[in-house]
Amino acid sequence: MAAKPCSAYLIDLPLTGYREILRFQREAVAARRDGRLDRNVVILVEHPPVFTLGRRGGRENLRVAEATLEAQGIEVVAVERGGDITYHGPGQLVVYPLVDLNAGGLQVVDFVDILERTMIATAARWHVTARGDRVNRGAWVGGRKLGSVGITVRRGVTLHGLALNVTTDLTPFGWINPCGMATCTMTTLVREAGRTVSMADVRRVMARQIAQLLQLDLQPVDMTVLSRQLGS
Repeated sequence: MAAKPCSAYLIDLPLTGYREILRFQREAVAARRDGRLDRNVVILVEHPPVFTLGRRGGRENLRVAEATLEAQGIEVVAVERGGDITYHGPGQLVVYPLVDLNAGGLQVVDFVDILERTMIATAARWHVTARGDRVNRGAWVGGRKLGSVGITVRRGVTLHGLALNVTTDLTPFGWINPCGMATCTMTTLVREAGRTVSMADVRRVMARQIAQLLQLDLQPVDMTVLSRQLGS
């Protein structure tokens, strides 16, 4: 199902702490629901190393002690998104589309399909053939997972989103069963493409793809300015 055209703010951020972005997402989604925010928001960001736990939990899929991670300054954060445990870190492009599904005429499954297709289309720009999976959602290259999807919906408005491994150090994925899958092998766009990939280029392609697939007119905005406008 195609989305109806809708305006959106684009927030393109450098490396930014996970909790800061989580707090902003929750504030923006609340504002979108109650009418203080009149358009959708798409956030592009990379995070310092962090493990996040979805609604399915995931501590049982953590292969190292949390105290070991704390000693390295790596947090484990429980959040409301779907799915199990995953890792975010530098070199991984995370996209948070905060979208009013009702205004866009979308069902949740349509939205998740679009997130997968966004990663697939982005990978194709570097001649990497990826596919989605209706059971284990994300972007897959053969049996290797290139990108993950995990969302939640609050009264019709989405938060959380997708994470595409571009130049990510995959070592921390070895400390978990990614997405609760003991046999899951993670990969990166650089590894699959077999050549250098610019994160700046991936950001531009990803923004263009998600704008096209969600039919969004993206308008750059500063997150701090928008936060002040929302009274947060």
